[in-house]
Amino acid sequence: MAQYFFDTSAIVKYYHREAGSPAVESIFAQADRKVRISSLGFLEIQSAFAMKVRSRELSRDAAGIQRSRLLLDVAAGEIEIYKMTDLHFGTAQRLIGDHAFVSRLRTLDALQLAMAIDLTEQLLLDFFVVADAALSAVAVTVGLKVINP
Repeated sequence: MAQYFFDTSAIVKYYHREAGSPAVESIFAQADRKVRISSLGFLEIQSAFAMKVRSRELSRDAAGIQRSRLLLDVAAGEIEIYKMTDLHFGTAQRLIGDHAFVSRLRTLDALQLAMAIDLTEQLLLDFFVVADAALSAVAVTVGLKVINP
């Protein structure tokens, strides 16, 4: 069974068709897989839908449908949500200190990366799925297997 942790940049591609969506859809189509996101990601996804409405990529009704699909996927167990803790904030702080001076590691990305590291240590992650080149590079640097759709 493959275990995936999705950053917001990648999982949004499952709900809104854009470059990289087929790769994300192929992960979701796997019969024996686990898809995980953080509680932060759960909130960020909904914010991404709103941003697409503001930029006129989506109508408000379409964004509502995407949000409903997300909520149904979580309720059905298709996506598991892992809660951010103080441990993740501490790890994110260290990651920023170690990497943000030489790469574009932003605060929320550091938190997502901290969650990915924690899941890896718990043997709950095989692949970190992220569609952000800077975050992908740092994730590889810290030893994670990355899929960039």
